[in-house]
Amino acid sequence: MAEMMHEIADDFPEFADKLTTMREADTGFAEKLAEYDLLNKKVIEAETREKPTHHFREEALKKKRALLKDEIYTVLSA
Repeated sequence: MAEMMHEIADDFPEFADKLTTMREADTGFAEKLAEYDLLNKKVIEAETREKPTHHFREEALKKKRALLKDEIYTVLSA
C-alpha cells in the first residue's frame, strides 16, 4: 500500500520547510492541503477496495487529486 500513497511532503521533499511554514501561516493553503489529504484517502480506499466505488468515480477522484496537487505545486514553487 505504501506505493499507493501520494503524500505532498513525500512528493515534494524540496519544499518541506516551505510546506510547513505555509500550512501554518496561510489558511487557504492549509485548506487545499486538507482537501488533498481527503481526496488521497478516498483514492486509496477505492484502490485497495476498502471502500469500493465505480471505476469512473475512482478515476474522477484521481484526476481531481492530480489537479489539486498541481495547484499546490504551483503555490510552493512560486
